[in-house]
This record gives sequence, structure tokens and C-alpha cells, in this order.
Amino acid sequence: MTRPMLLLVLAILLLVAVPLSLLAGQVWIDPFGSPVRNAVPILAELRAPRVALALIIGGGLGAAGAAMQGYLRNPLADPGLFGIAPLAALGAVLSFFTGLAVQPWALPGFAFAGAALAMVLLALISGGGGLGRGVTLFTLTGMMIASLAGALTSLVISLSPNPFALSEIVTWLMGALENRSWHEVVLSAPPTLIGLALLWRAGPSLDALTLGEAAARSLGVVPGRLQALMVLGVGLIVGSGVAAAGIIGFVGLIVPHMLRPLTDQRPSALIMPSALAGALLVLIADSLCRLFPLAGGELRLGIALSLVGAPFFLLLLLRLRRELV
Repeated sequence: MTRPMLLLVLAILLLVAVPLSLLAGQVWIDPFGSPVRNAVPILAELRAPRVALALIIGGGLGAAGAAMQGYLRNPLADPGLFGIAPLAALGAVLSFFTGLAVQPWALPGFAFAGAALAMVLLALISGGGGLGRGVTLFTLTGMMIASLAGALTSLVISLSPNPFALSEIVTWLMGALENRSWHEVVLSAPPTLIGLALLWRAGPSLDALTLGEAAARSLGVVPGRLQALMVLGVGLIVGSGVAAAGIIGFVGLIVPHMLRPLTDQRPSALIMPSALAGALLVLIADSLCRLFPLAGGELRLGIALSLVGAPFFLLLLLRLRRELV
């Protein structure tokens, strides 16, 4: 399938999914049936920002996953591998721990601070060196940051000052779009769009990297510049997503694998289709979470995607194992 055709198909699917998601929920809205009480506030204040946020976060994570897999030349790479998401989550958890999360900009501010710290650490520790050495060090640095952030998050949870803060931390870490408003949309949209632009700009260099390190250098790829584009692009996308909705995983892993057979395998040809498909995946998953409420509310989006993503990851590992044998 050609890239324009793939983009067109995904755009059509989104045009169908968006209005269905606006209408679906515990309170169904039938545009052709009898009027639903308070339908306008439900659509304008509850579902519309939730749909917009699903498109923004899903689109960003899908594109980030495709770019990361191209940069690391690893089909199992995921945006969480950089350590940016865990450190952004640690920042948000600290806002709950200190009680500052009640302030409008405290939680996203702490999350962005965590993401920024992760980007600085990635740049300082893994900067320099050749493409091969740089990518290896980059991956190991991300794993170290993720491990440290996870340990510190567990420590903060264990030291939680009261049951309310503990409950808020645990609930937020699950990841969800429930009870989100236009405030989160305004917060996450600009960083995500800037991040997408940076990853799109890195596309040609990622294509050159598939030919090998020597060929990429001969084609003018500058390792430090490419690394900076990746760190800033993924950092802005993941940081804004975590700040708005908590940790939502596996989107960047699942989407590129589903679309790669439909493209010419070039990373640059996969970034924008993955953005559209990621938006579609998160939108559908969030709509299903609304349709199947639980006793204490609704199924958290992060849990739902993990229930799908973990078996998908296992299937990828088994397929890679068969290829290596």
C-alpha cells in the first residue's frame, strides 16, 4: 500500500471513529432519536476534550514509537525505554506527595520537570561518540533512568503521608483520560505538535541509518544532531502525555508493528501513519473503557492497553525467537 493511500485510509477511519466516540458512553447520545438531557454539556465539557486528548496522546506515542524503533534499530523499542516517561511520572507523583497537586499547574509542571531532567541526563550521559556507540549508550542510559525512576517512585509511594495521597498516586499512575478537561488538551497539544515536527525532521536521517553507520555518515548524518532531535521530540511527546493522563504504555510498540508491513519499511514513511494509527488505537481503547464500567468507576486506559500490549509483546518475542533459531 502506498503511503498516501495508507494515510487516507487511516484518516477516514478517524473521521468515523471520532463522532462514534463522542456519542458512545454510559449515557448514549442518539443524534436521530429523542433529545438526551444535558447532552450539550456532556459533549462539550466531558467527551470532546477526552476525545481530543486521546487523539493527541495516541498520535504522539505512535509517532514516537516508530521513530524510536528506527533510531535504535530495534523492533521492540518503546517510548518508555528512554526513561522519560518513568521520570515524568516520578515528578507527577512528587506533586501528590507534597500536596501541591491541588494547584492547577503543579502536576503538569512537576511532570514536565521530570521529563526535562530525563532529557538532560540522556544528553549528558550518552552524548558524543559514533552512531553505534551512541545508540548503545543511549539505550543503556534510558534503562538506567527508568530503573532509578521506578525505584524512587516506589519509595515515594511507601512514604506517602496519608491514604488520600496514596490513592491519588496509585490511581494516576494507572493512566486514564477520565475527568480530563480542555485544560489538559491545551497543556498537551503544543508540546506534542512540536515533538511530532522534530521527529518528522529526523526522518531522513533515520532512513540513512538503516543503511549502516558508515553509509549514514557519508550521507551527512550528524550523530549529535540526530540524537538531539530524538531526545527533544520524544521528550516533549512523552512528557506532555504523562503530564495530562499518566502512564499509557504499549501504543508506541503496537502501532509501528501493525503498519510496517503496509509501508516500504523506511522509518520516515512510518512516523506519520503511526501517529494517525496511534490516535485511532487510543481513541477506540478509551471508548471501550467508557462502555464497560466497573464497580468503582471505569477500566483505566493504561490497564486496558497493557492487557492488550503485554500479549502482543510476547507474540513479538516468540516470532523473533523463531527467526533467530
